[in-house]
Amino acid sequence: MGQIHSYDDKEVELSDIQPLYTRFMRECPSGALHLHEFRKIFGIQSTSEDEALYMETLFKSFDTNKDDVIDFMEFVAAIHLVLRGNLEDRLKWSFKVYDRDDNGKLDKQEVKRIIRIICQLKKNTLKMTPTDVCDRIFDILDQDKDGQISLTEFMEGAQKDSWIMDLLKLDTNARGWFRENWGKGA
Repeated sequence: MGQIHSYDDKEVELSDIQPLYTRFMRECPSGALHLHEFRKIFGIQSTSEDEALYMETLFKSFDTNKDDVIDFMEFVAAIHLVLRGNLEDRLKWSFKVYDRDDNGKLDKQEVKRIIRIICQLKKNTLKMTPTDVCDRIFDILDQDKDGQISLTEFMEGAQKDSWIMDLLKLDTNARGWFRENWGKGA
């Protein structure tokens, strides 16, 4: 698909849009990607309630106009973020995923919920309990010790600690998945 695989380029090339649109319409003939299609496309069978909730949270983070579907423009924006978004944009998106109640602050329950799911998805390669991971995140990021992490604390702290960065940027190999599943035959 031409330039869409080049992570150094900042813009999606116009020549990449048509094949992507053709593939999108093949997968979503209605022109709208619904949550159940989103799960199917990503191969997630929602084996647990937490995993289902995580997928719903990711879906909603890409549904920018909050109409419960991802249209083609939202899809392109999501792909652009995943494939070429700079670190700051990806961290802001990650914060949005963690911030379940959308109040602009992360509390321990919100963080622990996502960490528990990450541990399940990564087969707990962290070798720590979700509670221990959450406590460590708050020890490092909650600079004013108010029991909440602001976007500023999240952004600054993640960029200072590589262990935190790996957890917070929600790297689920989306680039590899996209190349494997959408980058060919589009």
